[in-house]
Amino acid sequence: MTNAILAEGLRKHYEEVVALDGLDLAVPEGSVMCLLGPNGAGKTTTVRILSTLLEADGGSATVAGLDVHTQAAKLREKIGLSGQYAAVDENLTGFENLDMVGRLYHLGRQPSRARALDLLDRFDLDEAADRQVKTYSGGMRRRLDLAAALVARPSVIFLDEPTTGLDPRSRLSLWEVIEELVKEGATLLLTTHFLDEADRLADSIGVIDHGKVIALGTAEELKQKVGGERIELTVKTEADLAPAREVLSAVGVGQVTVDHDGRELAVAVGSGGDALIETVRGLDARGIIPLDLALRRPTLDDVFLGLTGHVAEEVVEV
Repeated sequence: MTNAILAEGLRKHYEEVVALDGLDLAVPEGSVMCLLGPNGAGKTTTVRILSTLLEADGGSATVAGLDVHTQAAKLREKIGLSGQYAAVDENLTGFENLDMVGRLYHLGRQPSRARALDLLDRFDLDEAADRQVKTYSGGMRRRLDLAAALVARPSVIFLDEPTTGLDPRSRLSLWEVIEELVKEGATLLLTTHFLDEADRLADSIGVIDHGKVIALGTAEELKQKVGGERIELTVKTEADLAPAREVLSAVGVGQVTVDHDGRELAVAVGSGGDALIETVRGLDARGIIPLDLALRRPTLDDVFLGLTGHVAEEVVEV
């Protein structure tokens, strides 16, 4: 499969701060890759280099078969970019913003107008087309900004934390738009520190920390890195603790862990459904009625914490 985006050994320093430290990346055509990491990990720097807005200090990269350094002008005709903050003119109307982008891409007067109207309808902004953008809500501005990135029908689209600051409804709306773009064959590189966003949208996820991709795979593959399913059990009294631990030891494939207050136990299991049934039987045989009993699969939160030692929302200085 051909890679729409290929980066090898990208490096970038800001005086003494290392933003990228030999980053490697490959994104197949027609797929969505999510760069997942905390603020300051190097996600935005990566997007800025790949979208020709910033020069790398070392390494190489191609996007849509074009070198980001030597063929930057030609590459800009083939990509779309939506950054962390909506890059639209608030004194123009929604229609005027999109029409202006079309003119800048030399689409011509009529094609630019037609494309603007089409995108306003697609992004549910048609009723606000003639309003100044200064009157738009945050979610509407975000949708308009993404629409502007699509005016020239780019084959590769960069979305840098596109849902930051949006309310839940607006986030869901943007997710649906992104999923539509994928169905149409676009290649997307999406950066985020929202783990649920990566879990829903990405074909593959690159966990980035301190300027490097430290893990790469599908959401399920990354979850397997921190182990499979586990049973979590909360007992009522300390007297239940020892026999409950025996039950979990019998069904688990690893060591039983106990939290700080001694009432919550957990163990990794090989076959979750069967192990849960055996746990219920074992507890019942010992007369233990748990306060809580659950079969839990690992999340991307678990993955990120296990790989980096900190949560994805934490701000990390690099």
